[in-house]
Parts: sequence; structure tokens; C-alpha cells
Amino acid sequence: MKKKSFILSAILLLAVSMVLAACGGGSDKGEGGEVDFITIATGGTGGTYFPLGGSFADIIQDATSLDASAETSGASAENMATLKDGKIEVAFTQTDIASYAAEGEQMFSDNKVETARGIATLYPETIQIVTTKASGIKTVEDLKGKVVSVGEAGSGTRLNAEQILEVHGMTFDDLTVRDLSFNDSTTGIQDGTIDAAFITSGTPTGSVEGLAATQDISIVSIADDKIEEIVGKYPYYAKDEIAGGTYSKVDDAVTTVAVRAMLVTREDLPEDVVYDITKAIFENTDKITHAKGKIISAETALEGMGIELHPGAKKYFDEMGIQ
Repeated sequence: MKKKSFILSAILLLAVSMVLAACGGGSDKGEGGEVDFITIATGGTGGTYFPLGGSFADIIQDATSLDASAETSGASAENMATLKDGKIEVAFTQTDIASYAAEGEQMFSDNKVETARGIATLYPETIQIVTTKASGIKTVEDLKGKVVSVGEAGSGTRLNAEQILEVHGMTFDDLTVRDLSFNDSTTGIQDGTIDAAFITSGTPTGSVEGLAATQDISIVSIADDKIEEIVGKYPYYAKDEIAGGTYSKVDDAVTTVAVRAMLVTREDLPEDVVYDITKAIFENTDKITHAKGKIISAETALEGMGIELHPGAKKYFDEMGIQ
């Protein structure tokens, strides 16, 4: 009897040991650096993030041992929150939104994102105030009393709109506000349900190109003195220009402001993985299929970096002599 009891106890002990070993191995892997798939959070299909993210995913898959996939999202602010939750590995965002998230300011006052680390800044994110020539809207002040899309709730575009209106002595109370995606904004302009829309995106923006193909559009310029005021108050903005001909029948250059688009990641993503991602992108910029690929460069990848750089990205830029 004692012998049977001993054998049974031994079997149970072995079984428990195997379970614990398996759990320990899973924990080690979770903490331990083996990453073979990354998800890149982008934005809506009508913006720049989504097609550019798809191009990045292809480059990463071709140049590294990683599998990568780009997915649509609500863009900058949502991406930072999702990154904090650990649901994605890499995300597009605006430099101003990344700074707010890291510092616990603005929409992140109750949801500080301390785990975000920078990979690189990419290109100017131009604030475009889009309308039609028939609307009669020629200045920011002309938006008063109009139906205006200011971007989705919690988006970087919405905050950009608020700040630009502020320096013009206006608030959302002066408008009839709609919180719409880029595609829904341009559709609204086309069908006459809204008068204008704020769109913060790299130019040319797909949804705006689509609108310009069917309507005579107009992009509202911001006066130079107001640009100086915006940049003085919010230093992550810079003066920008939308060149004439960027959109169909918009022949004159438009003066405006821009923030920068950037890639962020989690602090716990292994250094070698982030190094490989960074190296893959910046050594294959000629393979970026979006027009923005022409201005994405390692030489400017640290400009406007308002959050801590990930060690893996830093290793690559250090090797390239970029500080």
C-alpha cells in the first residue's frame, strides 16, 4: 500500500513539475525577447499612415526575420493608448501627441503613457483646412458659423484644430462641429453636409485627392502673423507650405503649419528587434511605395523627437553618426 502511495505521489509530483516548467518557459519567452511578429498601428484608410504602414510592413518582412502587419486605427491618440495596453508593437503618431502622452497632458491627463519610446520622426504632418471654392471660405475666420469637421474624438487633428482656432480668437463654440474621419470629412464636403474639414496628414492625402477629383477644392491659408503666434505658443509646430499643384486645380501654394509624423514602440520590445526595424526602414527608403518615401531620411529622423528614444533605434542612429 505504501509502495503504491509512493508511486502515485511521485507521478503527481512529476506532473506538477512539468506544468510549472512549462509555465516558467512561457513566462521567460514573454519577458524574454523572442519576437517574431509585429503589428503596426496606422490610421484610417483615407490618410497617409495606412498606406505608408503597409509599405513599412513589407519592407520589414523582406529585410528581417520578422513578420509584420499594418492595421487601421483611429490614429495618433488611439495608437498611444493601444501601445500602453501592450496590444501593438509599433505605431504611427504625431510628435505633439507623443509628447502629451509621455508627459500626461491634454487628453492623456488621466492616462499617461510612460512606456512609449521613439523609433524615428518621418515627415511633416500638414494641417490642411479643406473646403470647396463654392463655399466662399477663404480665411480661418470665415469658418465661424459653418459646419466643420475637426477630426475624430481624441485625435491629434482635433487638438490641432482647437489650437489653430484659439490663435484666431475662436473656439469650437463658434462652429457647428462634426467629429469625422478623413474619408467621412471629404464625403461630407462632397455631399454638402459639411462646409470644411481640418485634416492633419502628409500631403498629398488620399481622401483629399479623391475629393479634388470630383470638386473644385480650396485649401485655406493661415496668415504669417498667426503662424508666428502658433509656433511661439506651441513650439512643436513649424511653418509649412503645400505646393501649388499638390491637388488638382489648386494651383497656388498654401501657407500653413505642420507637426511631424513619427514611429513609436514599447520600451519592453527587445533592443535587437527595434534595431532591425529601424535599420530595415532607413536602408530601404527607395522601396517605400508612398510619395512620402522621398522625404523620409535617417538624417532627419531625430528632428522633433519629443520622447525618449528606444535603445535599439539609438544604436542604429549612433552607428550612422546621427545625433
